[in-house]
Amino acid sequence: MKKLKLKELESNLQQVDDFENPKLMLEQYPTRPHIAACMLYTIHHTFDDIEDKIIADLGCGCGMLSIGSAMLGAGLCIGFDIDADALEVFNRNAEEFELPNIDLVQCNVCSLSDKMPKTVDTVIMNPPFGTKHNKGMDMAFLNTALQMARTAVYSLHKTSTRQHIQKKADEWNVKMEVLAELRYDLPASYKFHKKKSVSINIYFKAKKLNCGLTTEPYANDL
Repeated sequence: MKKLKLKELESNLQQVDDFENPKLMLEQYPTRPHIAACMLYTIHHTFDDIEDKIIADLGCGCGMLSIGSAMLGAGLCIGFDIDADALEVFNRNAEEFELPNIDLVQCNVCSLSDKMPKTVDTVIMNPPFGTKHNKGMDMAFLNTALQMARTAVYSLHKTSTRQHIQKKADEWNVKMEVLAELRYDLPASYKFHKKKSVSINIYFKAKKLNCGLTTEPYANDL
C-alpha cells in the first residue's frame, strides 16, 4: 500500500460524503477532513496504532475516521452506528474508494461494552458531545471504548469536560494524555444554528487512554 502523506490523506478525505439529513437527537456533526487527517496521521506515525490493526469507530456516522484509517493500512475497520441512514452513506463511501477492509454494524454503541470486551486493538472516534438531550453520552461512549480496546482509545471531546474526563480516567485507572490541539470550523448543520460556522478548539489525548477534547460546538445560540 502506498504511504500517504498528510496532505494526500486530507485530500482523499475531502471526497468523503457527509450526512444528507443530520439528526439532532443523535448529535450528528461532521468530522472535518483536516481534523480527521491530522488526528489519524498522528496516531499512525507517532503511535503505530493503525497499520495492520483492528480498528473500531464508535458512532462512525458516514465513515470519515474509518475510511481514513483504512487508507493508512488498517487490517480491519469496523464502524458502529445506530443510524441506518448514516451507515448507508458510509457504505457508499467505502465502495467509492474500493476499500475492502471495512465492516459496518448497526447497533446501540452503549450496549457493546459487555458484549465485545478487548476485541479490537484501537478505538478511534468522534462521539456525541453529550449536549442538548444527550447528557453523559460522551462518557458512555468513552467507557464502552475502553472496554473494547486492547491498546488505545483516541477520541474527541469538549474542552469544558477535560477535568471531568481526567477524574473519570483516574477512577478507571487509565492514562489520559493530551496529544495535540487543533482548530477547525464546524459548519451550521441545523435550523437553530445562527452562525454559518464556528471555530472549534480541539485536542486529542492518550491504557493509553488517547482522547481529544474540543470547545462545545453550537451548545447555546449556534
